Amino acid sequence: MGPRADRPKRRSFTAEYKAGILAEYDAADRGERGAILRREGLYSSHLIEWRKAAQAGATAGLGPVSKDRRDKEIEQLRVRAEKAEAELARSRAALDLMGKAHALLETLSESAEAPTPRPAVEEVIVPLVDQLAGVSSVATACALLGRSRASHYRAQWEARRRAGLPFGPEPRREQPPRPAPSNALTQLERQRVLGVLTGPRFADKAVAQTWATLLDEGTYLCSMSTMHRVLREHDLAGERRRQATHPPRKKPELLATRPGQVWSWDITKLRSPTRGVYYDLYVVIDIYSRYIVAWTVAAREDSQIATAMLEEAMGVHGIPEAIHADRGTSMTSKPVAQLLLDLGVDRSHSRPHVSNDNPYSEAAFKTLKYAPVFPPNFGSLQDARAFCEAFFAYYNHEHRHSGIGLHTPASVHHGTAIQVRAQRQQTLDAAYAAKPERFTRSRPEAPKLPTAAWINQPSQEALIQTA
Repeated sequence: MGPRADRPKRRSFTAEYKAGILAEYDAADRGERGAILRREGLYSSHLIEWRKAAQAGATAGLGPVSKDRRDKEIEQLRVRAEKAEAELARSRAALDLMGKAHALLETLSESAEAPTPRPAVEEVIVPLVDQLAGVSSVATACALLGRSRASHYRAQWEARRRAGLPFGPEPRREQPPRPAPSNALTQLERQRVLGVLTGPRFADKAVAQTWATLLDEGTYLCSMSTMHRVLREHDLAGERRRQATHPPRKKPELLATRPGQVWSWDITKLRSPTRGVYYDLYVVIDIYSRYIVAWTVAAREDSQIATAMLEEAMGVHGIPEAIHADRGTSMTSKPVAQLLLDLGVDRSHSRPHVSNDNPYSEAAFKTLKYAPVFPPNFGSLQDARAFCEAFFAYYNHEHRHSGIGLHTPASVHHGTAIQVRAQRQQTLDAAYAAKPERFTRSRPEAPKLPTAAWINQPSQEALIQTA
C-alpha cells in the first residue's frame, strides 16, 4: 500500500450508473423517489445535472465508461516501460559519448609532448557536450564531462561569431505603439481638462480636490487617474508641497594616537528576572587602548547618571580631547552637552541608523554578551553590578585584545606594553636560536602595537585632497 493510499477520494459515477438511477427514479412513485435518493446518498441536484446531460444527447457527459482494473494496470505498466526504455537509451548514449571523450582526450595527451593547447581541447569537448546535451541537458552534459556551462556557452557564441551568425541573447523585440482605447478622451476634451486644472480656480488645488469639487457641482470631466495622465503628458505633475530635504550627515572622523585622547561611550540593555524589564549598562572605552575607563549599571537610562559617570571618569583618567557617542537621548542630552562644553571636550555623534560609526563600543558589548559566562538574565540590579565588576576587571587586566597586538587594555593604557612586547620578542628569539628549523619562513616577531585608532578612517585619496 502506498503512503497516500488511505487519502479520502471523491465519489465518481459511471454513465451506466447514472442512466440506471435516472430510469429507476422516473419509474418510481413520487413518494418513493426520496427513498431512492437517501439510499444512494444522492441529492436531487445530481439528477437534475444528469438529466440535462442526457436530454442534450451528451451520453458521454454523464461520466467516464468504467474500465476493467486489469486494463488500467496494463496501461500504467506500458507507460512505465516506455519511460524506462527511453531513459535506458539516453543512458547508453551518454556512456558511449563519455567513452569517446575519454579516449580522445587520452589520445591528445599521449600524442603531444607539450601540454595540449586549450583550443585543441575545446575542439574535442564542445561537439561532445552538444551531442550529450541532445540526449539529456546542457547542465547534465557539462557536469558529466567536467566542463563549465559558462565556458560552453561562450565557446558556442564564439563559434557563431566567427561564422558570421547572430550570437548572444536575442535582441528585445520592439513593441508596437499601444493603440488608443476606444473610450479615450478626444483631443478637445483633453484640452478642456487641462484648461480646468491649470485655470486660476484650481491651479493651486490637488487633483483629488479638483475632482471632488467639480463632482459636487454636478460636473464630471474624467477620472482622477486621467487628470494625472493629462498633467504628466504636459510635464505639469510633481511635488509642490514644502517638504523638508535633509542634507547628508557628516561622517564622524576621529583619530587617536595615544591613550586618553578619544573616548567612546554607549548604553546597552541587560535582562532582568522580569519579562520586559531591563537594566541599563553604561560603558566608556578608550578607543586607542580599549581600556574601560568607566561603567555603571542603573535601573533606567538617565542623563544625570551619564553626566556623573563621565565627570568621575575624567577626574580619574584625565580629560580627553573628544568623546564619541551615538544619538541616544542621554548622549545628546543638555546635562552631558553642558559638561563637555565646560571642560572643552569636542562632542562627536554617529550618523542616524549607522552603527558602524561607534565600532569600539559595539565590539566591547559583543565581547561581553558573547562570553561563555554571560547569563541569560540577572537576578537583581546588585547581581548585574557584581557580574560587570568581575567581567570588566578581567577585560582590562587579563583579556588579550587582538586589536592592540594581543596586549591587555591596561598594559596599553598605562604604557607597559612596550616592555611586554620586548620581553615577548626575547622569548621568540630564544626559541628561534634553539630550533631555527621550526621557523621555515622567517624569524618570529611579536605582534606590533597599534600606531593609530580611527573612527571612520578616510581614504588615501581624501587625505591627499585635504593635505
